Amino acid sequence: MEGPTARVLCLPTDADIAEEAARMGIPTAELSEWAGGLGVTALKLEGVPAEISSALRKMITPSRGLVASVSRDQGDLAGHETPPYDVEGGESPLPPREGEHAGGGGVPGGIPTVHDFGGDRLSVLIVAPSPTILNAASRLESLGGDPEKAVAGEIRTALERYRGRQLGTTRCGNLTFEWGKRSYVMGIINVTPDSFSGDGLGGNVDAALAQARSFVEAGVDILDVGGESTRPGSAEVSVREEMDRVIPVVKRLAAELSTPISVDSYKLLVVQEALEAGASMINDVWGLRRTEGLGSLAAAYDVPIVLMHNRRGDTIRTDLGGHFQQVQYRDLMGEIVQGLRESVEMALAANVRWQNVIVDPGIGFGKTPEQNLVVMRRMRELSSLGRPILMGTSRKSVIGVALGAPMEERLEGTAATVAASICNGADIVRVHDVREMVRIARMTDAIVRA
Repeated sequence: MEGPTARVLCLPTDADIAEEAARMGIPTAELSEWAGGLGVTALKLEGVPAEISSALRKMITPSRGLVASVSRDQGDLAGHETPPYDVEGGESPLPPREGEHAGGGGVPGGIPTVHDFGGDRLSVLIVAPSPTILNAASRLESLGGDPEKAVAGEIRTALERYRGRQLGTTRCGNLTFEWGKRSYVMGIINVTPDSFSGDGLGGNVDAALAQARSFVEAGVDILDVGGESTRPGSAEVSVREEMDRVIPVVKRLAAELSTPISVDSYKLLVVQEALEAGASMINDVWGLRRTEGLGSLAAAYDVPIVLMHNRRGDTIRTDLGGHFQQVQYRDLMGEIVQGLRESVEMALAANVRWQNVIVDPGIGFGKTPEQNLVVMRRMRELSSLGRPILMGTSRKSVIGVALGAPMEERLEGTAATVAASICNGADIVRVHDVREMVRIARMTDAIVRA
């Protein structure tokens, strides 16, 4: 049975609060009152044994915070009580429940130790001051069981990552990313004839080099070379065709520029040849879910790999470009975080070093324009993964839909998404308009990273 997970929730709008309240089966007003409190943290736990959920409700009383739990299969279990069970050795930090004898097995108290991860597994929402939540974690841990220790550890890790985000460093070619010190800009080199943004260079190596040089002069940190369009509704190209587009460009850029090169591909042979040609990063839009062996390749070459969340859905095309519709999520941010967590675990299982993992929530990949906006304003929830975050919003249809703007009029909208992304925790922004977005990133850094 999988262990529990935790993440800090971001509920910045009334709509976010109302949606979470409905999901947890509690009154919106009750969640709104607690979530709006100064110094209050909203924490979401998944996969919690029912006994531990019951214990948390006793530890964090209504006067100190809000605790609600639901079962995905059985609906709202906020009032769910678990059957009595034996108390293990050691003094319990909790008083007995009303009507119970103050003891069990000769030990004072009333909350026992749980010994397995089986049985009903719940989603638990805790909204309380951080010290109250941490105190509950300590009390859980003192009970001594492995499940309690696992839940307590997840609570502490989620809070520490959200507050501190100590991500360390990552080596990419001749560049060392010092995460948290500044934002990094990835410039898009599309060597396709059908890029959604209209900047595809096809197989023109000289044009790709000229664009890359202009990006470097503008202050770009990474050059991302891609040979297959990922726009909604695009067709795949063969491995041979993608290699013919990508490899000559990577070789030329590596020979003439010192800026690190990323290869935007999920095809094993394309990626391997690009790494041999001089690329030093992999950008996988499928998060290791499409191509077997890609994680092992990243490990063998000891290069960073970007793992993106991607749920392709039904696509529609309008005058403002293609985008996704009818993509169903029960819990948008929860499912994105969980999907990325699984991709990270796949990378680690393939021996990719922890420092080489970067995550991307996948703006525009299997999400409606409205869902993309939610991801942008709540992306800090990805901090529970403990890895740097890449955001790619540049010129995408979410901007076109919001502004009613065609492709060539999305510069200002892109600038707004880049600034908002950095404010919400992005470490890398992937963009077409490098000169302008480098300035946006530097100005935003001056505000939020001072």
